[in-house]
Amino acid sequence: MSLFKRVTLAAVVLFTGALTACVTQQSYNSLDQAYSQLQQAYQGDEVEIRQLQGELKITIKDKILFPEGGFKLNSKADQVLAKMAPTLSGFKNTKVVVRGYTDNVAIGPELRKEGISTNLDLSSKRADNVVDYLVRKGVDQNLISAQGMGETNPVASNSTPDGRSQNRRIEVTLVGPGN
Repeated sequence: MSLFKRVTLAAVVLFTGALTACVTQQSYNSLDQAYSQLQQAYQGDEVEIRQLQGELKITIKDKILFPEGGFKLNSKADQVLAKMAPTLSGFKNTKVVVRGYTDNVAIGPELRKEGISTNLDLSSKRADNVVDYLVRKGVDQNLISAQGMGETNPVASNSTPDGRSQNRRIEVTLVGPGN
């Protein structure tokens, strides 16, 4: 290989590496901007926002969005989710994953009458309703998905009322470049 070809190849490799670093930094800056916007919007609410490596996670306690033991969005849900929609609707390449979680208490007779027989069913209905709401508010339906997680991945012990309360939650995770 001639010296010219080696120098040209080295320049291409360096340029590609620099370009990749710029995209990564730009992605970080976009998620960082979304983090700041959401932190401002949710001051004082019972919503936790965490920025992790390459993703942003918003955790909302279920009692803010749903009546106890229910899956249909309540009136406060509109206030809480409406704050999120403008930030999420601006994304063109970032995946939005809505995960519903429950505690380990068995499903009661009222929910069974509505066709919900397991905690997985309940968590799926809750996640679906959040996704439907956000899509109606302008979030790209091709970028958002719902996942029911049931009682998996508890964040606290299910042996106390406070622990069960912490386990009943919706997590909205943003994954991708942040644009």
